[in-house]
Amino acid sequence: MTTANDADRGTVLLTGAGGYIAGVLAAKLRQAGWQVCGLDLQSGTRNGIEITAADITRPLPVEIFAGVDAVIHLAGKVHALAEVAADHDAYFAVNTEGTRNVLTAAGKAGVRRVVLLSTVKAMGEGNPEKMPIQPLDERSPCHPCEPYGASKLAAEELVLNSGLIPEGVVLRLAMVYGGSDAKGNLPKMADAVRRGRFPPLPEIGNKRSMVHVEDVTSAICLALEHPAAANQRFLVTDGNAYSTRQILDWMRASYNMSPITTTVPIWVLKILGVAGDLIGKLRGRRFIFDSDALHKLIGSAWYSSAKITQELGFTPQHDLPTTIQQEAQQYNSRS
Repeated sequence: MTTANDADRGTVLLTGAGGYIAGVLAAKLRQAGWQVCGLDLQSGTRNGIEITAADITRPLPVEIFAGVDAVIHLAGKVHALAEVAADHDAYFAVNTEGTRNVLTAAGKAGVRRVVLLSTVKAMGEGNPEKMPIQPLDERSPCHPCEPYGASKLAAEELVLNSGLIPEGVVLRLAMVYGGSDAKGNLPKMADAVRRGRFPPLPEIGNKRSMVHVEDVTSAICLALEHPAAANQRFLVTDGNAYSTRQILDWMRASYNMSPITTTVPIWVLKILGVAGDLIGKLRGRRFIFDSDALHKLIGSAWYSSAKITQELGFTPQHDLPTTIQQEAQQYNSRS
């Protein structure tokens, strides 16, 4: 592995090179002295990266990894809200067997280190019926609640224990926020708040960990080069825990909306969640609001990133309330 003092650190290949995180990461890697190439389903140039087309669910040509010093494995099938039964097999085909195919070809080509971007969903969220008294960490038992998390946990085991590569690193990311191409629950929440369609939730003190995309790329760069990262798992958060009501209040204030004066009782939302469960069973796919969606609103997903801070020197530079305010200002300037 090349060192941080080298002017040219070598070549790093990004799988999923056309995606959200890759777009932010590629520029940071080039600035740090890395040569960057990519792999995705379609060839071309995206995010400033020359991309080779390949399907990771199939065995990969070793030649794709020729001359590559390290791989950052971003490609995967992400968690979908409206899941169907077929998604179960797809998660394992892409996230688990796809990882095996990347490791096999990379190992044969002489790649030394592979960094896997995993997710806190590989661990689960502790006891969903109780508010946590402390965050989960890398020593906590893993109980993934859904096929997506289980497929990522299986991929982690391949990276760390398959012997297909000399060095593997796993980064378990909390919910990622920030950046112009951000997707997921937070942008959807912001849109619903702006439209007056987000329920006025009470403050129940739930705790959810998150991390800014720029901090994710900083963690990746550390995992790529730090000697102590080899064959380790690390949780990555911004070091804070946020309640849904806090996020709602910050968003409303940022969009110049009046403070909430009345709230919807949690028992009402629970009834609606059960109704959504029944609708989902009847139609064979999840309804837009069900018990799982309610848990994402009022449940906790609290994790500690103390290990990566202590062992690799990771220092987050962003927090959610500041980012919400900045993104609201950008939105208001465009409106």
